[in-house]
Amino acid sequence: MGARGPTEDSPSPALPAAAASIEALQAALGEVGYLAERGLATSIFLALKLDRPLLLEGEAGVGKTEVAKALATSLDRRLIRLQCYEGLDLASAVYEWDYARQLLHIRLLEASGETVSAGGEDSNTEAIRRRIYSPEFLLRRPLLEAIDPEAHAGGAPPILLIDELDRADEEFEAFLLEVLSDFQVTVPELGTIAATAPPIVVITSNRTRDLHDALRRRCLYRWVDYPDFERELAIVRARVPGAGEALSRRLVRFVQVLRGEELYKRPGVAETLDWAAGLIALDRQTLTAEAIEATLGLLLKYQDDIEQVSGATVERALAEANSA
Repeated sequence: MGARGPTEDSPSPALPAAAASIEALQAALGEVGYLAERGLATSIFLALKLDRPLLLEGEAGVGKTEVAKALATSLDRRLIRLQCYEGLDLASAVYEWDYARQLLHIRLLEASGETVSAGGEDSNTEAIRRRIYSPEFLLRRPLLEAIDPEAHAGGAPPILLIDELDRADEEFEAFLLEVLSDFQVTVPELGTIAATAPPIVVITSNRTRDLHDALRRRCLYRWVDYPDFERELAIVRARVPGAGEALSRRLVRFVQVLRGEELYKRPGVAETLDWAAGLIALDRQTLTAEAIEATLGLLLKYQDDIEQVSGATVERALAEANSA
């Protein structure tokens, strides 16, 4: 897929001032609560400027999905989300016909005296067929909704979030590759529906399986890692302002220590925020072993991890957090 946007030497006229530069984009994302480090902000900026899909890979909970949400808010674009899962089909991802309304419409036509036959070239039958297979009865699913100009007439192209693509089957990934190449979908009864201006596409993957090389080549790529201490602390300050400075520092340090353990699922930023909010809800302004043990379920989502961490590991991590 070739770049449809402007050259790298001039800002894209289709983009608002919030995306005029990497610094402006970082600031705009920060204003809506997403603190993107320089490398990630650069990847987002280039995806916007070169009009290319952005593929974000990383562990669950590091903020990949939040990129699309924050981008939609900061650029004032509509967010359309396709949540991928095993067995995802075209009816759920692209379109299907509203058969119940079509049947009701046919019965209303019959009641009014118009006839509907199963086949033939009768002009009345053909006219009715065109009426029931019209856009009025088309249920647009996320991919078609993001592409169809009628779905966002008069507004800027939306942000299309294809979330956790690695959970979908390889067959769906192959179809998605075709959609991302041309940004058009063919509906046999209506013809080809093509985007007048392509959506901004963000694809996320937790890397439960490898995505095909052909799809990777069509995207700009960025690995999203766990944030360092200072950035995660800044995120907690911004998202959980009720946590005091001392508590915020200690709980972030504690989480950073836990991520160095051999766990089945290390806690992500989302878990850090949940834990901070939970401690505030319990009116805890200091971090103690008792409070940690009582709230480990906010940080760790598997019993084996909780059992491994409980006791000596909690005491050691807490000591490191307090000393730091």
